[in-house]
Amino acid sequence: MDEKNRITLAEVATAAGVSKMTASRALRGAGDVSGKNVEKVRQAAREMGYVGNHLASSLSGQRSSLIGVVVPSMANIVFAEVLAGIAEGIEGSGMQPVFGVTDYDPEKEYEVIRNMLSWSPAGLIVTGLDQSDDARRMLEKANIPVVQIMDLDGTPVDACVGFSQHAAGVAMAEALLGLGRKRFGYAGCGLNVDFRARKRFEGFSEALSRAGLAFEITRIAAGLSNVKAGRQLTAQLLEAQPGLDCIYFSNDDLAAGGAFHCISAGLSVPDALMLAGFNGLEFVESLPVKVATSRTPRREIGQAAARIVLGSAGGSQAETPAQIAFLPEIDLGV
Repeated sequence: MDEKNRITLAEVATAAGVSKMTASRALRGAGDVSGKNVEKVRQAAREMGYVGNHLASSLSGQRSSLIGVVVPSMANIVFAEVLAGIAEGIEGSGMQPVFGVTDYDPEKEYEVIRNMLSWSPAGLIVTGLDQSDDARRMLEKANIPVVQIMDLDGTPVDACVGFSQHAAGVAMAEALLGLGRKRFGYAGCGLNVDFRARKRFEGFSEALSRAGLAFEITRIAAGLSNVKAGRQLTAQLLEAQPGLDCIYFSNDDLAAGGAFHCISAGLSVPDALMLAGFNGLEFVESLPVKVATSRTPRREIGQAAARIVLGSAGGSQAETPAQIAFLPEIDLGV
Protein backbone atom coordinates (compact mmCIF):
# COMPACT_ATOMS: atom_id res chain seq x y z
CA MET A 1 0.00 0.00 0.00
CA ASP A 2 1.28 3.47 -0.94
CA GLU A 3 2.07 5.47 2.21
CA LYS A 4 0.02 8.42 0.96
CA ASN A 5 -3.08 6.18 0.88
CA ARG A 6 -2.51 4.60 4.30
CA ILE A 7 -5.11 5.56 6.89
CA THR A 8 -3.46 7.17 9.91
CA LEU A 9 -4.30 6.88 13.58
CA ALA A 10 -5.04 10.61 13.64
CA GLU A 11 -7.71 10.13 10.95
CA VAL A 12 -9.29 7.29 12.93
CA ALA A 13 -9.31 9.45 16.05
CA THR A 14 -10.96 12.32 14.20
CA ALA A 15 -13.62 10.01 12.76
CA ALA A 16 -14.32 8.59 16.23
CA GLY A 17 -14.36 12.00 17.87
CA VAL A 18 -11.58 11.24 20.36
CA SER A 19 -7.97 12.23 20.85
CA LYS A 20 -5.16 10.40 19.09
CA MET A 21 -3.93 9.10 22.47
CA THR A 22 -7.37 7.74 23.33
CA ALA A 23 -7.63 6.06 19.93
CA SER A 24 -4.23 4.48 20.39
CA ARG A 25 -5.08 3.14 23.84
CA ALA A 26 -8.47 1.86 22.67
CA LEU A 27 -6.91 -0.14 19.85
CA ARG A 28 -4.25 -1.55 22.20
CA GLY A 29 -6.91 -2.74 24.65
CA ALA A 30 -5.84 -0.48 27.53
CA GLY A 31 -8.18 -0.74 30.49
CA ASP A 32 -8.60 2.99 31.18
CA VAL A 33 -10.67 3.78 28.06
CA SER A 34 -14.45 3.72 28.33
CA GLY A 35 -16.32 0.97 26.57
CA LYS A 36 -18.19 3.58 24.53
CA ASN A 37 -14.99 5.13 23.21
CA VAL A 38 -13.42 1.73 22.54
CA GLU A 39 -16.40 0.77 20.39
CA LYS A 40 -16.36 4.12 18.54
CA VAL A 41 -12.64 3.83 17.76
CA ARG A 42 -12.81 0.20 16.68
CA GLN A 43 -15.84 0.85 14.50
CA ALA A 44 -14.08 3.80 12.81
CA ALA A 45 -10.97 1.67 12.27
CA ARG A 46 -13.03 -1.10 10.69
CA GLU A 47 -14.91 1.25 8.39
CA MET A 48 -11.76 3.07 7.29
CA GLY A 49 -9.59 -0.03 6.86
CA TYR A 50 -7.04 1.09 9.43
CA VAL A 51 -4.17 -1.37 9.97
CA GLY A 52 -1.66 0.35 12.23
CA ASN A 53 2.11 -0.01 12.37
CA HIS A 54 3.44 -2.11 15.24
CA LEU A 55 6.97 -1.86 13.89
CA ALA A 56 6.89 1.91 14.28
CA SER A 57 5.76 1.50 17.88
CA SER A 58 8.61 -0.89 18.59
CA LEU A 59 11.16 1.41 17.00
CA SER A 60 9.91 4.32 19.09
CA GLY A 61 10.70 2.38 22.25
CA GLN A 62 7.17 1.22 23.04
CA ARG A 63 6.28 -2.41 23.48
CA SER A 64 4.30 -3.99 20.70
CA SER A 65 1.01 -5.85 21.21
CA LEU A 66 2.74 -9.14 20.35
CA ILE A 67 3.21 -12.03 22.76
CA GLY A 68 6.03 -14.33 21.67
CA VAL A 69 5.54 -18.07 22.11
CA VAL A 70 8.47 -20.47 21.74
CA VAL A 71 7.67 -24.18 21.25
CA PRO A 72 9.93 -27.11 20.31
CA SER A 73 7.68 -28.68 17.68
CA MET A 74 4.47 -28.31 15.73
CA ALA A 75 4.49 -31.92 14.54
CA ASN A 76 2.92 -33.03 17.82
CA ILE A 77 -0.62 -31.94 18.75
CA VAL A 78 0.61 -31.29 22.31
CA PHE A 79 1.98 -27.86 21.42
CA ALA A 80 -0.88 -27.02 19.07
CA GLU A 81 -3.20 -27.39 22.07
CA VAL A 82 -0.92 -25.20 24.21
CA LEU A 83 -1.08 -22.51 21.52
CA ALA A 84 -4.87 -22.83 21.38
CA GLY A 85 -4.98 -22.23 25.13
CA ILE A 86 -2.77 -19.14 24.82
CA ALA A 87 -4.97 -17.76 22.06
CA GLU A 88 -8.04 -18.28 24.24
CA GLY A 89 -6.32 -16.67 27.21
CA ILE A 90 -5.54 -13.42 25.39
CA GLU A 91 -8.78 -13.20 23.43
CA GLY A 92 -10.24 -9.70 23.59
CA SER A 93 -7.06 -8.18 25.03
CA GLY A 94 -5.81 -6.62 21.81
CA MET A 95 -2.71 -8.81 22.03
CA GLN A 96 -1.58 -11.11 19.22
CA PRO A 97 0.42 -14.32 19.70
CA VAL A 98 3.34 -15.07 17.39
CA PHE A 99 5.25 -18.31 17.67
CA GLY A 100 8.61 -19.75 16.80
CA VAL A 101 9.63 -23.41 16.55
CA THR A 102 13.00 -24.61 17.85
CA ASP A 103 12.98 -28.30 16.75
CA TYR A 104 14.53 -29.10 20.16
CA ASP A 105 17.73 -27.35 19.01
CA PRO A 106 19.29 -25.12 21.74
CA GLU A 107 21.05 -22.90 19.20
CA LYS A 108 17.88 -22.45 17.19
CA GLU A 109 16.00 -21.70 20.41
CA TYR A 110 18.51 -18.96 21.18
CA GLU A 111 17.98 -17.40 17.74
CA VAL A 112 14.19 -17.62 17.99
CA ILE A 113 14.20 -15.90 21.39
CA ARG A 114 16.66 -13.24 20.22
CA ASN A 115 14.58 -12.44 17.14
CA MET A 116 11.35 -12.28 19.10
CA LEU A 117 12.83 -9.93 21.69
CA SER A 118 14.00 -7.62 18.89
CA TRP A 119 10.31 -6.90 18.14
CA SER A 120 9.72 -5.57 21.69
CA PRO A 121 6.98 -8.05 22.61
CA ALA A 122 4.65 -7.43 25.53
CA GLY A 123 5.68 -10.79 26.96
CA LEU A 124 7.30 -14.11 26.16
CA ILE A 125 6.06 -17.67 26.76
CA VAL A 126 8.83 -20.25 26.44
CA THR A 127 8.62 -24.05 26.65
CA GLY A 128 10.70 -25.66 29.38
CA LEU A 129 13.30 -24.58 31.93
CA ASP A 130 16.43 -25.91 30.25
CA GLN A 131 17.52 -23.14 27.92
CA SER A 132 21.18 -22.58 27.14
CA ASP A 133 23.11 -20.12 29.31
CA ASP A 134 23.05 -17.54 26.50
CA ALA A 135 19.30 -17.86 25.97
CA ARG A 136 18.62 -17.72 29.69
CA ARG A 137 20.73 -14.58 30.00
CA MET A 138 18.58 -12.88 27.35
CA LEU A 139 15.40 -13.87 29.16
CA GLU A 140 16.72 -12.55 32.47
CA LYS A 141 17.52 -9.17 30.90
CA ALA A 142 14.37 -8.92 28.79
CA ASN A 143 12.49 -6.71 31.31
CA ILE A 144 9.15 -8.13 30.16
CA PRO A 145 6.95 -10.88 31.60
CA VAL A 146 8.55 -14.26 30.85
CA VAL A 147 6.54 -17.43 31.49
CA GLN A 148 8.20 -20.83 31.14
CA ILE A 149 5.71 -23.65 30.64
CA MET A 150 5.32 -27.46 30.77
CA ASP A 151 7.93 -28.08 33.49
CA LEU A 152 8.49 -27.27 37.16
CA ASP A 153 11.76 -29.16 37.65
CA GLY A 154 14.23 -26.30 37.73
CA THR A 155 14.59 -22.59 38.46
CA PRO A 156 12.41 -20.30 36.33
CA VAL A 157 13.59 -16.94 35.04
CA ASP A 158 10.34 -15.28 36.04
CA ALA A 159 7.01 -17.13 36.12
CA CYS A 160 6.40 -20.82 35.56
CA VAL A 161 3.33 -22.88 34.64
CA GLY A 162 3.27 -26.65 34.28
CA PHE A 163 3.94 -29.82 36.25
CA SER A 164 6.88 -31.84 37.50
CA GLN A 165 8.05 -34.10 34.69
CA HIS A 166 10.13 -36.13 37.15
CA ALA A 167 7.11 -36.66 39.42
CA ALA A 168 5.00 -37.67 36.41
CA GLY A 169 7.47 -40.47 35.66
CA VAL A 170 7.45 -41.58 39.29
CA ALA A 171 3.66 -41.61 39.44
CA MET A 172 3.27 -43.77 36.34
CA ALA A 173 5.87 -46.27 37.56
CA GLU A 174 4.19 -46.58 40.94
CA ALA A 175 0.79 -47.09 39.28
CA LEU A 176 2.13 -49.86 37.04
CA LEU A 177 3.97 -51.51 39.92
CA GLY A 178 0.68 -51.45 41.80
CA LEU A 179 -0.81 -53.62 39.08
CA GLY A 180 1.90 -56.22 39.66
CA ARG A 181 4.09 -55.44 36.64
CA LYS A 182 7.75 -56.32 37.22
CA ARG A 183 9.59 -56.69 33.92
CA PHE A 184 9.94 -53.26 32.33
CA GLY A 185 11.37 -52.00 29.07
CA TYR A 186 11.71 -48.42 27.88
CA ALA A 187 11.43 -46.86 24.42
CA GLY A 188 12.21 -43.20 23.78
CA CYS A 189 13.47 -40.71 21.21
CA GLY A 190 15.94 -37.85 21.42
CA LEU A 191 16.43 -37.77 25.18
CA ASN A 192 19.62 -35.78 24.62
CA VAL A 193 17.48 -32.81 23.50
CA ASP A 194 14.02 -33.59 24.90
CA PHE A 195 14.85 -32.74 28.50
CA ARG A 196 11.29 -33.20 29.75
CA ALA A 197 11.10 -36.77 28.42
CA ARG A 198 14.47 -37.46 30.04
CA LYS A 199 13.17 -36.23 33.40
CA ARG A 200 10.20 -38.58 33.15
CA PHE A 201 12.55 -41.46 32.32
CA GLU A 202 14.69 -40.63 35.34
CA GLY A 203 11.65 -40.39 37.60
CA PHE A 204 10.33 -43.74 36.39
CA SER A 205 13.76 -45.33 36.89
CA GLU A 206 13.96 -43.93 40.41
CA ALA A 207 10.60 -45.45 41.34
CA LEU A 208 11.67 -48.83 39.95
CA SER A 209 14.88 -48.65 41.96
CA ARG A 210 12.97 -48.05 45.18
CA ALA A 211 10.99 -51.21 44.40
CA GLY A 212 14.21 -53.18 43.87
CA LEU A 213 13.77 -53.24 40.09
CA ALA A 214 15.23 -51.60 36.99
CA PHE A 215 14.51 -51.40 33.29
CA GLU A 216 15.56 -54.75 31.86
CA ILE A 217 16.20 -53.15 28.48
CA THR A 218 16.03 -49.67 26.93
CA ARG A 219 16.02 -48.44 23.35
CA ILE A 220 16.52 -44.74 22.71
CA ALA A 221 16.54 -43.55 19.11
CA ALA A 222 17.92 -40.32 17.72
CA GLY A 223 15.54 -37.78 16.22
CA LEU A 224 11.98 -36.86 17.13
CA SER A 225 9.31 -39.33 18.15
CA ASN A 226 6.61 -40.65 15.83
CA VAL A 227 4.38 -43.70 15.48
CA LYS A 228 6.75 -45.45 13.07
CA ALA A 229 9.65 -45.12 15.50
CA GLY A 230 7.48 -46.52 18.28
CA ARG A 231 6.66 -49.61 16.25
CA GLN A 232 10.31 -50.20 15.38
CA LEU A 233 11.56 -49.68 18.92
CA THR A 234 8.93 -52.03 20.34
CA ALA A 235 9.95 -54.75 17.89
CA GLN A 236 13.58 -54.32 18.94
CA LEU A 237 12.74 -54.48 22.65
CA LEU A 238 10.64 -57.61 22.40
CA GLU A 239 13.07 -59.39 20.11
CA ALA A 240 15.87 -58.83 22.59
CA GLN A 241 13.74 -59.39 25.74
CA PRO A 242 10.53 -61.28 24.92
CA GLY A 243 9.52 -61.73 28.57
CA LEU A 244 8.69 -58.07 29.27
CA ASP A 245 5.31 -57.42 30.86
CA CYS A 246 5.37 -53.60 30.48
CA ILE A 247 6.95 -51.03 28.16
CA TYR A 248 7.14 -47.35 29.13
CA PHE A 249 7.34 -44.95 26.18
CA SER A 250 8.46 -41.33 26.23
CA ASN A 251 5.09 -40.27 24.78
CA ASP A 252 1.81 -41.42 23.25
CA ASP A 253 3.10 -41.31 19.66
CA LEU A 254 5.62 -44.02 20.43
CA ALA A 255 3.12 -45.98 22.53
CA ALA A 256 0.70 -46.02 19.58
CA GLY A 257 3.44 -47.47 17.40
CA GLY A 258 4.05 -50.07 20.08
CA ALA A 259 0.37 -50.97 20.04
CA PHE A 260 0.42 -51.50 16.28
CA HIS A 261 3.45 -53.80 16.56
CA CYS A 262 1.77 -55.85 19.27
CA ILE A 263 -1.41 -56.20 17.24
CA SER A 264 0.61 -57.33 14.23
CA ALA A 265 2.59 -59.80 16.37
CA GLY A 266 -0.54 -61.20 17.99
CA LEU A 267 0.44 -60.11 21.50
CA SER A 268 -2.25 -59.63 24.14
CA VAL A 269 -2.36 -56.00 25.29
CA PRO A 270 -2.75 -55.10 28.12
CA ASP A 271 -3.14 -58.58 29.66
CA ALA A 272 0.25 -60.06 28.78
CA LEU A 273 2.03 -56.79 27.98
CA MET A 274 1.11 -53.31 29.17
CA LEU A 275 2.06 -50.24 27.14
CA ALA A 276 2.30 -46.83 28.81
CA GLY A 277 2.73 -43.48 27.09
CA PHE A 278 2.49 -39.85 28.09
CA ASN A 279 0.30 -36.81 27.29
CA GLY A 280 -3.18 -38.36 27.09
CA LEU A 281 -3.70 -37.57 23.42
CA GLU A 282 -7.23 -38.15 22.18
CA PHE A 283 -6.27 -40.72 19.54
CA VAL A 284 -5.06 -43.11 22.26
CA GLU A 285 -8.69 -43.78 23.14
CA SER A 286 -9.32 -44.92 19.55
CA LEU A 287 -6.58 -47.54 19.46
CA PRO A 288 -7.77 -51.16 19.11
CA VAL A 289 -5.99 -52.03 22.38
CA LYS A 290 -5.87 -50.24 25.74
CA VAL A 291 -2.78 -48.12 26.40
CA ALA A 292 -1.96 -46.44 29.71
CA THR A 293 -1.10 -42.73 29.64
CA SER A 294 -0.73 -39.58 31.76
CA ARG A 295 -3.23 -36.92 30.72
CA THR A 296 -1.69 -33.45 30.76
CA PRO A 297 -3.73 -30.19 30.88
CA ARG A 298 -2.09 -28.59 27.85
CA ARG A 299 -4.81 -26.09 26.97
CA GLU A 300 -5.17 -25.02 30.59
CA ILE A 301 -1.41 -24.45 30.86
CA GLY A 302 -1.55 -22.16 27.81
CA GLN A 303 -4.48 -20.22 29.27
CA ALA A 304 -2.74 -19.77 32.62
CA ALA A 305 0.49 -18.58 30.98
CA ALA A 306 -1.46 -16.02 28.94
CA ARG A 307 -3.19 -14.71 32.07
CA ILE A 308 0.16 -14.18 33.79
CA VAL A 309 1.49 -12.16 30.86
CA LEU A 310 -1.65 -10.03 30.67
CA GLY A 311 -1.80 -9.54 34.43
CA SER A 312 1.80 -8.45 34.97
CA ALA A 313 1.64 -4.91 36.32
CA GLY A 314 3.51 -2.50 34.10
CA GLY A 315 4.58 -5.32 31.80
CA SER A 316 7.75 -6.10 33.79
CA GLN A 317 9.00 -9.24 35.43
CA ALA A 318 7.46 -9.93 38.81
CA GLU A 319 9.52 -9.44 41.97
CA THR A 320 8.12 -12.76 43.24
CA PRO A 321 7.85 -15.17 40.29
CA ALA A 322 4.43 -16.76 39.90
CA GLN A 323 4.24 -20.53 39.79
CA ILE A 324 1.13 -22.45 38.82
CA ALA A 325 1.34 -26.21 39.27
CA PHE A 326 -0.85 -28.75 37.52
CA LEU A 327 -1.04 -32.51 38.08
CA PRO A 328 -1.27 -35.01 35.20
CA GLU A 329 -4.04 -37.59 35.53
CA ILE A 330 -3.02 -41.22 35.14
CA ASP A 331 -5.25 -43.46 33.03
CA LEU A 332 -4.06 -47.07 33.17
CA GLY A 333 -6.42 -48.15 30.40
CA VAL A 334 -7.62 -51.19 32.35
